[in-house]
Amino acid sequence: MDTPVEFVKQLLPTVVNIHATVPRQHPSTRILGDERMGSGLVVDAAGLILTVNYVVMGASTIEVAPLKGRRMRAEVVAQDFEVGLALLRVKRQGLPAATMTAAPGPERGESIVAVASSGVQEVRVSGGIVTYLGEFEEYWEYLLDRGIVSTAANPGFGGGGLFTLTGRAVGVLYLNLNEVARSSLAIPVDCYRDHADELMRYGRVVSRPRRAWLGVFAHALDEGVIIYGIVPGGPGDKGGLREGDVIVSLNAQEVSTRRELYMSLWRHEPGERLTLEIMRDNAVRRLELTGGDRAEFFKQI
Repeated sequence: MDTPVEFVKQLLPTVVNIHATVPRQHPSTRILGDERMGSGLVVDAAGLILTVNYVVMGASTIEVAPLKGRRMRAEVVAQDFEVGLALLRVKRQGLPAATMTAAPGPERGESIVAVASSGVQEVRVSGGIVTYLGEFEEYWEYLLDRGIVSTAANPGFGGGGLFTLTGRAVGVLYLNLNEVARSSLAIPVDCYRDHADELMRYGRVVSRPRRAWLGVFAHALDEGVIIYGIVPGGPGDKGGLREGDVIVSLNAQEVSTRRELYMSLWRHEPGERLTLEIMRDNAVRRLELTGGDRAEFFKQI
């Protein structure tokens, strides 16, 4: 895809580099490590930066480096653990902000440009087309209502911007899906724009019901949903779940897919009692446990 150089140059300064340092005792370091690099999308010239939550989750220090200028410290303003976004603030005015006007999202087949940081004062670009718009589920108890999948591979660290050819930011780059097929997932910026006031005021989305969390990594089988990983110290671990268990029902409701498990689980809030029927060693067992709060479990130390 041919994209005018001058057009791309206008987008580059809206993306910054993020370096986060996380205390080793934080529960996220077992999976994500204690030093993380990311990208951020400037959404307000007054110093607000949008990124993906896994980059800054649990961080004790966060440094932001714009394309030009010195590094600066950032603080976490808000986190949306369900969608996977985080909002940061730096004490600097006049940062070049991305354009996020209220308008319909991208269409399938539409050309887009992905912009992400690949290092301090290094930004890379890739182009492609939107191939899918719709529900996107993953194994870490994650379901995005309207993910944006495109053939533009994320050219740098997660948290960069996905732009239309009019220069409008439509997504925050989340992760690469397949290196061979060169596809990536972006979270729509509307997930931030629609809840910006709540995020700024409360640090989270308060209009959405709180979701119970198990702390498991799951895959679907014909006979149910198999647990192939458990967050140490999480509610599933404390409640007696083990790797290899197959969840067949939750509160007497049969679950045969990951989506069914998630939707059944999210009808309950953190702190509610849950009854799981599992298959273990060719026998059905019943476990009673308490649904957890993902945001509380992974809060900043």
